[in-house]
Amino acid sequence: MARLLVLILLALAALAPARAEEVLRVGDQRGNARALMEAAGVLDGLPYRLEWSEFPAAAPLLEALNAGAIDAGGVGDAPFTFAAAAGVPVRAFLAFRNRQDGLAILVRPDSALRSVADLQGKRIATNRGSIGHQVVLAALEEAGLPADSVQFRFLPPADAKLALTSGAVDAWSTWEPYTSAAELAGLVRVVRDGNGITPGLSYAVASEAVLKSKRALLADYAARLAKARAWALTDPAPYAAAWSRLIGLPEAVPLRWFGRARYRTVPIDESVIADQQRIIDLYVRAGLIPAVRAPRAEAILDTGFSDALAAVR
Repeated sequence: MARLLVLILLALAALAPARAEEVLRVGDQRGNARALMEAAGVLDGLPYRLEWSEFPAAAPLLEALNAGAIDAGGVGDAPFTFAAAAGVPVRAFLAFRNRQDGLAILVRPDSALRSVADLQGKRIATNRGSIGHQVVLAALEEAGLPADSVQFRFLPPADAKLALTSGAVDAWSTWEPYTSAAELAGLVRVVRDGNGITPGLSYAVASEAVLKSKRALLADYAARLAKARAWALTDPAPYAAAWSRLIGLPEAVPLRWFGRARYRTVPIDESVIADQQRIIDLYVRAGLIPAVRAPRAEAILDTGFSDALAAVR
């Protein structure tokens, strides 16, 4: 009788619906978080399924997050700021800082332009609202010049590079890996980089709904990503090799980029909140974000993931 009861219980258990596997859907830009985490070997033993989606840039990634197609992703401070100002329900839960040698205003090697002051009235190519746009605005403010003292030509990086080399524009404001690639090819000279005038922030972000419904998964993901960043900081060469194979650019490009950028994970603390607010205020002063739509930094940054980072240190 006891054996029959056991068999009945086993049969009922087999018929019961299995507990659904938890899934975290993460948006990535090629060569970023996924390549880093796989190279660092931090994805072993995941207690949930990680679904990756590739995006060519931050803007479509944030659009997908707004539409509910993904749960989280990695973006720079500029597109994150504009998305939040546009009403996208997004918050950052993990922050990274890096040196800004690779965020730079570039000119041709033979250009007569030597300083930010020399850029007055000149044509500068960059993406609208990008970190390239940000560094020009910050450099102009540092030099005591208004935002309209230069002529912006809003072009994607490949077109901007061609415009600079052909002489269609006088300068190009861009970021990595474009800066390192152009420098190594001898095509450009730096007039001003972002060190000292931009905070060098990027974020892991998630929708407000997911921050509530999948918080434990995000905490685990944050800890693994922070561990991968720490691994790459110790020796950038293995990640540079993996990145080079994936992207198809010479290994010297990511080695130069990662070696000087020194990406590191930081807690979202008062200093990050203050720097994020300075970014918002810069765009408001430049007229790119209306003051009435400008978010407060503390409202779009989640400070509750410090415990996840503490486990990495």
